[in-house]
Amino acid sequence: MDLNAEVDQLVRQSQTWIPLIMEYGSRLLLALLTLAVGWWIINRVSARLGKLVGLRNADLALQGFISTLSNIVLKVLLFVSVASMIGIETTSFVAAIGAAGLAIGLALQGSLANFAGGVLILMFRPFRIGDWIEAQGVSGTVDSIQIFHTVLRTGDNKTVIMPNGSLSNGIITNTNRQPTRKVVFDVGVDYEADLQKARQVLLSLAQDPRVLAEPAPQAVVSTLGDSSITVSLRLWTKTSDYWDVMFMLNEHARDRLKAEGIDIPFPQRVIRVVQETAAQ
Repeated sequence: MDLNAEVDQLVRQSQTWIPLIMEYGSRLLLALLTLAVGWWIINRVSARLGKLVGLRNADLALQGFISTLSNIVLKVLLFVSVASMIGIETTSFVAAIGAAGLAIGLALQGSLANFAGGVLILMFRPFRIGDWIEAQGVSGTVDSIQIFHTVLRTGDNKTVIMPNGSLSNGIITNTNRQPTRKVVFDVGVDYEADLQKARQVLLSLAQDPRVLAEPAPQAVVSTLGDSSITVSLRLWTKTSDYWDVMFMLNEHARDRLKAEGIDIPFPQRVIRVVQETAAQ
């Protein structure tokens, strides 16, 4: 009798536990299968995403960062989904992740703006390493582009570190982006000077191998000033030759004009003094 009672009790318990084991076992098996398949898909998707970013000629650091970030985010979502499949309550877990993300975002507000600016700069490439740019009141050669800041080297060899947030939201002048550049050289001549001769002198200065034939150089009278007439020489050159051509014009313009009897006057101001006699 005792043995039969124990067998009956074991049967009744098995009738209670077997459905639970079958239910949760199937959930666990499905969750593990989902985790394995999802893990493989996420690795493939994140690697593919990095390659897609690379097609835009993005920096290698940006490719790796985006690939890693997408991998982490997708795997966190996968773990939450798997936990929900098993039967774990994920509402509080998701709320905790959201609260932590909000707190981190508020604490790192400036850094996140710089990060977003760095991503935009590395993706859309408004400038590249080696370009001379003017931004935020600073001019210099781009030494390196980091995810949070950009390093410039000024003309007098100073290092300037600029946050990417303000850099990406401001006006950027890139003098190396185009292959050619226009040189505008203004010189003031005396009002008594022969303007046609002055124009010919400036055009003769443009007979330099570094000056492009097309568009053709022009010498025009641009301004009638207070004490001089401004004659402007306008020509095109390669971007790499811009400063050499400008320095050449500054060096030779005065001597060529002086040899032709054309003076470059000093600024003048006429002051008229009126003296009044007091009536007696």
